[in-house]
Amino acid sequence: MPETPTSIVPTQLANQLLIALPSLAETNFSRSVALICQHDADGAMGIVVNRPSEYTLGEVLGQMGLEGGDDAMRGQVVLAGGPVHPERGFVLHDGGMQWDSTLAITDALFLTTSREILESMARGEGPAHAVVALGCAGWNSGQLEQELSENDWLTAPADAELLFDLPLDARWHAAAGRIGVDFAHLADYSGHA
Repeated sequence: MPETPTSIVPTQLANQLLIALPSLAETNFSRSVALICQHDADGAMGIVVNRPSEYTLGEVLGQMGLEGGDDAMRGQVVLAGGPVHPERGFVLHDGGMQWDSTLAITDALFLTTSREILESMARGEGPAHAVVALGCAGWNSGQLEQELSENDWLTAPADAELLFDLPLDARWHAAAGRIGVDFAHLADYSGHA
């Protein structure tokens, strides 16, 4: 009996962390950790979760004409979420889908792009955990799969502690450590057989 050809279905990487390998040292993604928020046949979109922008949340809210929020929230560093749409704000958060323009990454993790969530945060009515990013990262159809096959990235499951609690400068090593990788013992290049 002849074998039936099977189609290759891309691995869905939503809610996975992409951890840049040292081989990406000379790129925009050097030592970055990106949360993949959406991945399908059309490509992938994610937020870099360990790179600070030059802004605080208070400065961003002020530019939007929004007042309020406690000192801790207003002092929160806004992330440089990636090179695509650096003028747009993205809020990665927990809690329910009560805002417009929300993408459910999981049943407990969301990405919202509406002004409404920032207004709620300024009033002290926002989600329990949230980080704001300017810009995102994007990959065309097949591009991320190609980069993975070229050993540019490691993948690891995302978790709330890494996304919301760990200091930004600890996230690259911590993300790799989640899958047993210690970058101190990894060469600055990757080879292909």
